[in-house]
Amino acid sequence: MSLYGAIEAGGTKFVCAVGTGPDDLRAQVRLPTTTPAETLGRCIDFFRNQPKVEALGVGCFGPIELRRGTPGYGHVTTTPKPGWANADVVGPLQQALGVPLGFDTDVNGAVLGESRWGAARGLDTALYVTIGTGIGGGALVGGKLAHGLVHPEMGHLLLPREPDDASFEGVCPFHGGRCWEGVASGPALERRWGCRAETLPAPHPAWDLQARYVASALTTLVLVLSPERVILGGGVMQAEQLFPLVRSHLLRSLGGYVSADALVHGIDSYVVPPLLGQRAGIAGALALAELAAGEPPAAPQSIAQLS
Repeated sequence: MSLYGAIEAGGTKFVCAVGTGPDDLRAQVRLPTTTPAETLGRCIDFFRNQPKVEALGVGCFGPIELRRGTPGYGHVTTTPKPGWANADVVGPLQQALGVPLGFDTDVNGAVLGESRWGAARGLDTALYVTIGTGIGGGALVGGKLAHGLVHPEMGHLLLPREPDDASFEGVCPFHGGRCWEGVASGPALERRWGCRAETLPAPHPAWDLQARYVASALTTLVLVLSPERVILGGGVMQAEQLFPLVRSHLLRSLGGYVSADALVHGIDSYVVPPLLGQRAGIAGALALAELAAGEPPAAPQSIAQLS
């Protein structure tokens, strides 16, 4: 089997790996995200000390430029991450390693990884949302990753404020408390309640409010994209009590309008955690490497086999 390189490029850490899939990682390292030159240099050193890979995949925090042929292709763009605005990610890696390189957002990578090996396998259209330090979403539509003018920025959907949360100012530097990330990211939870999300007890009112905001955003995404499955990952979604709350509020918000059996009668299998768990990001980068190398995907399972 072909050996691939993968980089899960996050705002706090970069994970580099070599392998054939999420269950066959031959080598792996976690590196702190410092300056672009230092971080990418350490990634390059890692791959130079491994067997040569067929291709490299990079799932990167954003916003990023994905339009090939533009001067900014492969760059991070307007990120608030210090030192990373307009940083070239693809150029240094391509020049140093000389292999085909697949580049996309970390969340697009994650939905691709879940479609290749995880909870979206066999599906034509699926949605992956990560809720943590920020909120981002990736979509597989018609079997292909969603791109366009830029790339999906689902975390910045503007949401109606919940009546019992009207005074919260939000944390998004662009939209304050008007967008999903501004009111429902990990930092929003911490600012609102005065402690980190993981320290809040399961019966705390924070979780029902959080679930209402997640369900509000998912209502829009379900109506627009019509995904066959919704996968929710990220640190905040580690709180298991959120899943039944989100499912319940999503059904209430849709109001019976979407009558698909998979949603109405199978909501527990419709809104799910990533099957790959914490490996979704690195698996996505491996899947991007496969695409860059022109490797055909494995034959998918049917939806019935997954249910």
